[in-house]
Amino acid sequence: MSEEQQNDQAAQQPENELMRVRRDKMARIAELGWPSYPNKAHATTTVAALVETYSPKTAEELEALGERVAIAGRIMAIRDFGKASFLVLSELASQVQVYAKKDALSEREWELKENLDVGDWIAVEGPMMRTKKGELSVKADKIDFLVKALRPLPEKWHGLTDMETRYRQRYVDLIVNDDVKETFRTRARMVSYIRNYLDGHGFIEVETPMMQPIAGGAAARPFVTHHNALGMQLYMRIAPELYLKRLIVGGLQRVYEINRNFRNEGISLQHNPEFTMLEFYWAYADYEDLIGLTEDLLGRLVQEIRGTTTLSWRGAEISFARPFARFTMKEAVVHFAQEKHGIAIDPADLDDSTKLVALVKRLGEPRPVRDDGTEGPAGEQPPALEEMNRGKLLAELFEAVCEKHLVNPTFITDFPVEVSPLSKQRPDDPRYVERFELYVNGMEVANAFSELNDPDEQARRFMQQLEEREKGDDEAHQMDDDYVRALEYGMPPTGGEGIGIDRIAMILTDSPSIRDVILFPLMRPR
Repeated sequence: MSEEQQNDQAAQQPENELMRVRRDKMARIAELGWPSYPNKAHATTTVAALVETYSPKTAEELEALGERVAIAGRIMAIRDFGKASFLVLSELASQVQVYAKKDALSEREWELKENLDVGDWIAVEGPMMRTKKGELSVKADKIDFLVKALRPLPEKWHGLTDMETRYRQRYVDLIVNDDVKETFRTRARMVSYIRNYLDGHGFIEVETPMMQPIAGGAAARPFVTHHNALGMQLYMRIAPELYLKRLIVGGLQRVYEINRNFRNEGISLQHNPEFTMLEFYWAYADYEDLIGLTEDLLGRLVQEIRGTTTLSWRGAEISFARPFARFTMKEAVVHFAQEKHGIAIDPADLDDSTKLVALVKRLGEPRPVRDDGTEGPAGEQPPALEEMNRGKLLAELFEAVCEKHLVNPTFITDFPVEVSPLSKQRPDDPRYVERFELYVNGMEVANAFSELNDPDEQARRFMQQLEEREKGDDEAHQMDDDYVRALEYGMPPTGGEGIGIDRIAMILTDSPSIRDVILFPLMRPR
């Protein structure tokens, strides 16, 4: 047996003894006549509603009211004082105290109380009161057993602080950390507000396939699965984009989906293989219309959730007051290279692939050396810098020079056509497309563009992407003949956008990691 296994076994022994003691208590409770796992609890209100209703009232007012309540909750603390006990019941992020006195309960109920532990669930009935110290309490004259917590909770004064354990055992994290409950309540309010906003602007919510024959709508590696009955390979959705635009072709003029996407890629503070996106498509609009809508939606959302358009995220003060800052990608590179690196770049140099390679090497992070001696991330075998086209080089330079400096909400517009296979080109300069990404504190939170609706140009772009795949870029878009066929039926001018729900939730809850706002993030098996 390894030292690690011995340590694990030693750590489990005290817990196993505590569980044995709790099982013995559950057996005694059953002997008193309570079912170990009853089917129903009698509760006429919630702990949260009770606290909201009765907190403003004085002890005299509560006594005059004489109202009885029936609540249920988990015991989070027990304080015994001989013939009286105080039990703290918790529900969501609210807590209330229960005053249990021996002469107010039946002998059977008092014996039940003696066999309760922190973590157990009970139901309580009685009038509202305040203790001598002024604490709002339920004076219990009836206690009912609901379930025994066979495993002890982490000690409240220590809490559950190990992040990996918190992610793996979110159910325990939610029990002992009220701020985690509040994070996910905030996330739910956020999603509800977004739905109401889009519904109020004439959009309809739709659903598109999560298993697709072609992984399309984004540059990402998909998860692969197999349908046995049809005998076909399928991909978990990396984006709903191409299906939503098929609906625009079909005449649904404003559609949105709050969707789960799956990308077979790395994990970081901003990336989880399974994540939630909002995508919406607006017929007759372009990316300029989307900029206005995005500013309005996010500004109102932050005001609704935080009560102000200014918030603090990871120590940075961020203002969502309109208008947001705005740069073209080339303007951003020139501006931040000068401001943050003291390097003057001639905008004309950003149209020269050779000069772009030199700038990326000078200002970017060192790239690991591959087996063949060229530079590139180990194990992924992407093209070396010298093999990249001008558009990809400019995008890489932007990431190296600008992203981390975009603190307040900032739109980056005019992306190279080479990295935007689904976007419409600018009429005045076809090397660039009508596209923007929105950044907050160095993190991309939205991506939008005027949608390409020329079927011939779309087919050509898909072919160009296939050439990139042949060069080793396995994130390049696949050919989707049916989508081209849909465009041949005619799609009107359309603006489309994706907003990262998880990342917006991070900002609104001051969470450092995307895992903090996903209830059950993917974890490597122990």
